[in-house]
Amino acid sequence: MMEIKIDFTKSAQENAAEYYAEAKRLEAKRRGAEKAVRDLSDALARRLAEAEAQRPKRRIVISRQKAWYEKFHWFTSSDGFLSIGGRDAKQNELINSKHFDDNDLFFHANVFGASVVILKNGVSAGADAKLEAAQFAACYSSAWESMQRSVDVYAMRRDQVSKSTSKGSLGVGSFLLKGEREWFKDVQPSLVIAVKDGVPIAMPRHAFDKLSAGVGDGMAHVFVEQGRSKKSDAAKEIASRLGIEDIDSIMLLLPSGSFRISTRNTDALQRKN
Repeated sequence: MMEIKIDFTKSAQENAAEYYAEAKRLEAKRRGAEKAVRDLSDALARRLAEAEAQRPKRRIVISRQKAWYEKFHWFTSSDGFLSIGGRDAKQNELINSKHFDDNDLFFHANVFGASVVILKNGVSAGADAKLEAAQFAACYSSAWESMQRSVDVYAMRRDQVSKSTSKGSLGVGSFLLKGEREWFKDVQPSLVIAVKDGVPIAMPRHAFDKLSAGVGDGMAHVFVEQGRSKKSDAAKEIASRLGIEDIDSIMLLLPSGSFRISTRNTDALQRKN
């Protein structure tokens, strides 16, 4: 119950006026207190936002178990066959000695200085998987760096490739080849760098064209051709376009040479025109 005091020396109107004035003063005080609370709340929110902005950002790294073949150049063909390629002469040797099985095929560009590419289970592979492995071998050969627009690539079976001769073992990166070769003529070095499950991957253009024709062009990607940009600049551009922070992971995907990067399939445009 509210207690009301009446001053009997004043009239009813005067008493009412005093209470009205006091009510207005208290209302003004309440509004002032509410404004002070709002101002304090806003100031606190700004300070918290500023502190959050200045706090060092922690980079979240999602670790994953890498497959054995990821230490090499690699891709999966449009019909599911794995190909691996050496990054240097030592890896070429390792691939030949450890990962070249009887049912595989050996691919090599017909130039001095090229990656050994092994198409796993290639003996049973179809024409598309073989052509894609041949294009992969063309990309990771000296043909890219020397700006050759096309190069011939050959394929051989396990029993046709050896490291030994009648005079002894061959040097690192050299192989003895015998018998008939399966040839892929005028293969164009052309790559696509794409992002799959957050990881950048490289694949030959033919494989990407087959995949995109079959299931739709759903992966973030860029087309990589021979050009004028040096490797480090090309890697930065590719990383920027694909939203990849780790530029080194892009560098590992690129062959030696210079590059031109595009988000448009110029080959398809030329065919349409």
